[in-house]
Amino acid sequence: MNTILFLKGYFISDFLQNTIESLNVLTTYEAIAMLLAIAYILLAIRQSLWCWPAAFISTLIYTILFFNVSLLMDSFLNAYYLIMAIYGWYSWKYGGKVEEKELEVTTYGLNNNIKIICLLILISLGVGYIMANYTTASFAYTDSFTTVFALFATYMLAKKVLENWLYWIVIDAISIYIYIQKGLNLTAILFVIYTILAFIAYKKWKEEYDYTEAKAV
Repeated sequence: MNTILFLKGYFISDFLQNTIESLNVLTTYEAIAMLLAIAYILLAIRQSLWCWPAAFISTLIYTILFFNVSLLMDSFLNAYYLIMAIYGWYSWKYGGKVEEKELEVTTYGLNNNIKIICLLILISLGVGYIMANYTTASFAYTDSFTTVFALFATYMLAKKVLENWLYWIVIDAISIYIYIQKGLNLTAILFVIYTILAFIAYKKWKEEYDYTEAKAV
């Protein structure tokens, strides 16, 4: 028991020390990226188009940051986010307009999500194998898992698919561990916030979806 308490204390102490060091070297650009990343989620919860410009600028900064610490898949993922920020803005503004109706929250359903998850796991294993054996990437399989799922979850968000937030809860929770291990404690804290906001977002979108469905009956 004493050993476990000692290890827990050491981990917390080490985490706090690394966080303080991160704060000491925090650049203006990284601070902007963190604030915009949080703003992106808050605006997305409200289904505001402004979430996409916030996402674009934030991910541009994080693309460079992750590349510098050898999280190659995360760097690639954020480069993808740049493109999806443009696509998401267009999709939310124009993609759902049928008879002047804007894009509404939809769902894939349980069976489709199970099929999607199985397929994404297989792709993640394949990508992880390549990254582990042919690159210098850290956490090759775990990073590939979060990246592959995040690629699809971002598409789901752009299409206002309800379950995207459930995907993000898992992705963000796993990402917290990766960033702590790489010493990116500020980013880890950001992803703790992401995880909490994803729960809130799912609840809010689910309420709107249920209301829309009840109204249509």
